[in-house]
Amino acid sequence: MEEYFFQCPHCWEEISMLIDVSETQQTYIEDCEVCCNPIQINAVTDGTSVSYLDASSIEQ
Repeated sequence: MEEYFFQCPHCWEEISMLIDVSETQQTYIEDCEVCCNPIQINAVTDGTSVSYLDASSIEQ
């Protein structure tokens, strides 16, 4: 697991999430710990660290 910091696409606060680096590609929805709005997380890892993370709003 790796702690990854990024900006919430809703409230713009910096938040962190634990990313399982043993999974090379993952997509899931997690609520922001500050504003509680849903965020779609798309993460790519190289097996030891996060190489790419996109955090986007799922609300239109």
